[in-house]
Formats: sequence, C-alpha cells, structure tokens
Amino acid sequence: MSRIGKKPVPVPAGVTATIEGNEVSVKGPKGALVIPKVSEIVYEMVEGGISVMPANETKRARSFWGMQRTLVQNLITGVTEGFTKQLLITGVGYRANVQGKNLKLQLGYSHDVDYAIPEGITIVTPDQTTVNISGIDKQKVGQVAAEIRRWRKPEPYKGKGIKYAGEFIFRKEGKKK
Repeated sequence: MSRIGKKPVPVPAGVTATIEGNEVSVKGPKGALVIPKVSEIVYEMVEGGISVMPANETKRARSFWGMQRTLVQNLITGVTEGFTKQLLITGVGYRANVQGKNLKLQLGYSHDVDYAIPEGITIVTPDQTTVNISGIDKQKVGQVAAEIRRWRKPEPYKGKGIKYAGEFIFRKEGKKK
C-alpha cells in the first residue's frame, strides 16, 4: 500500500485543476501544466483536492500509485511556487553569465560554451560563480541543471567544476612523494 498515495493532493485557492480525456491539467498564477493519465490509475476530483487511486489490485497499478500522486503534486507546486535549482562554479577562471537567450560558460576549455536557454526556463546569474535555474516544470528544471553540470563535473582532487548547491563532493588525497 502506498502511504503517500492515500492522501488527496490539496488544490489551493487560485488554482484550477481539471481531469478530462486522457490528461490532468492544472492552471495557476505562474502558468499551466498537463500530464497524461495512466490507465492503471483512477483520478477523481474530491472536495479540496485530487484523489489518486489504483484502478485494480495489480502490481503495476500499485507501483504507479504513489508516483502519479507525486506528479500531480508537482503540477500544483509548479504553478503556485515554481521550482529552482542552484549551481555553483568552482575553479580559477571559471565563470558564467547570461547574454540574451544564451548562458555563456567559461570552463577552462579553449572556447566558451554557449548553452541555449529552453522555453519556460529562467536562468539568472547573481554573480559569476552562481547560476540559478527556475521554472514551473520540475523535470525540465532538473534536466537543464544536469545538462549545464555535464559540461564540467566536479573533480575529486581540487573540487573544480560545476556542482549543485548543497552537493557533497568526495575529496581524494593527492599523490604523496
């Protein structure tokens, strides 16, 4: 039994949620999001929220139950508050700045890396070593952060590279003489 799936997802004031056809759609102050429905799950509007229950007692239905409830919760959180990831850049000469629709990264390569900012994502660089990525779609925000981090992952000896805020980098001891 899914413990998280048993709770209905509360829909706050100012947010409209509809379940029609093959999709669940949510509209709020920051925008609108849609997810496709899964046939093994029954979605219902109940007073004060959306209830997500398995349609039958199969293993597949029970395994989708908690995840689908969390996806609906992410829709509501996205249109009310949004999601943010913060990347920190460490290294001599490593820096980032936003120029129009591109994020320009200087990461020790012989050339600058230009990352095109996707639609629906906002990237802000408060200083040269911090990149804030925000948007209403949690999956898209995480994907953009992962794509930027992939250009220079943190290395274990000096810790140079791009890391998530709060990420622990396991440090190794250097070579001994």
